[in-house]
Amino acid sequence: MKAEIIAVGSELLTPTRVDTNSLFLTEQLNRLGIEVVRKLVIGDLRSQIRDAFREALDRVELVISIGGLGPTEDDLTRETVADLLGRKLIQSDAILRGIQARFRRLGRAMPEANLRQAMVPEGATVLENSRGTAPGLWLETNGHTVILLPGPPHELRTIFTQQVEPKLARRTSGVRLFGRELRVAGMAESDVDQRIAPIYTRYTDVRTTLLASPGEIQIHLRLWSADEAASETLLNEMVERITMALGENVFTTEGESLEQVVAHELTLNDATIAVAESCTGGLLAERLTSIPGSSTYFLGGVVCYSNNLKSAWVDVPADLIEAKGAVSVEVARALAEGIRRRSGATLGLGVTGIAGPGGGSTEKPVGTVHLALAEASGCKERSLRFPGDRERIRWQASQSALDMVRRYFLYTSQSKPQSKG
Repeated sequence: MKAEIIAVGSELLTPTRVDTNSLFLTEQLNRLGIEVVRKLVIGDLRSQIRDAFREALDRVELVISIGGLGPTEDDLTRETVADLLGRKLIQSDAILRGIQARFRRLGRAMPEANLRQAMVPEGATVLENSRGTAPGLWLETNGHTVILLPGPPHELRTIFTQQVEPKLARRTSGVRLFGRELRVAGMAESDVDQRIAPIYTRYTDVRTTLLASPGEIQIHLRLWSADEAASETLLNEMVERITMALGENVFTTEGESLEQVVAHELTLNDATIAVAESCTGGLLAERLTSIPGSSTYFLGGVVCYSNNLKSAWVDVPADLIEAKGAVSVEVARALAEGIRRRSGATLGLGVTGIAGPGGGSTEKPVGTVHLALAEASGCKERSLRFPGDRERIRWQASQSALDMVRRYFLYTSQSKPQSKG
């Protein structure tokens, strides 16, 4: 079965609101074996709503809409769909009583406008809304199914999970979506594709998508099938070949974030870490502590922007800063060694750079970042140059710093990685 999702609401066409409902619906539908082939966001205009539903019904068996079921004049989904399907709207006394009871519980009189929410297209099945006043609606028309859901996420999710999902599950053919997500650090998207295109182009039944984001490339493998064993075997074979082609640049085959992978390695090796940050401004510490249980491996960190605090908090020699500059390999090394010594951590991680937009020079342009990782036996450094704005540079610096920790464990880990990278 193929489906389309229509999100109705002029507010979704502004830069301040994001349609998260369609992400939830796509995940749930895919799990049921229903492929979402198109998503559309439209405004609260009757003509747009009518055209969107008419065109969707010409393409797919299942259409699910989000929003436009409220009590106000711009809530037009219910009326427009009923008109498109040639159905009359009939007042449901049961829905009306439910809405009235809800307002009584709140100690308020029901506004006249809420009567609109009790109007139901002929032949529709009402999907009770226990968390709001707008019920969902299920309509069948000429071999197609149309499901209208309210916009508030907590209402939509409850209705879908409790009432829509069981009905759809009985209609699916057993075909479902199988997938893998690999993530790669330290390579450009074009380089990744050049290495793996000869592999994934041979698997015509698997959809392969490369997604680039700051500091990593994601490789998504998706396969629709009714044969679980054969699908898992095929995807495992692809993952193995892609991993061999990309080597240690693959940091996960299970879709985890880099901080999750680093947390796993630190825990596996009974290691601890502390950070001394300048240009990342605490982002490294935030990412390392975003994982539950991080207190077992993260001892702490400092954000030492000023030169005085680099010396006072992490023992970076003032004459070193004077001679080499705050943004230098030598200072990154001193930060890593100083925080490791001060904290007693297994590893000390230091980062300094120029995130911009100002502060750069010909010798040290904006995007220049120096990283260092200190351990008992010594210290390793990396010097990098990142493109982009301030936020992008800071994120890429944190990503490269975490990847530096991950690669350290590739050669010092006490046991083999457990499919984490």
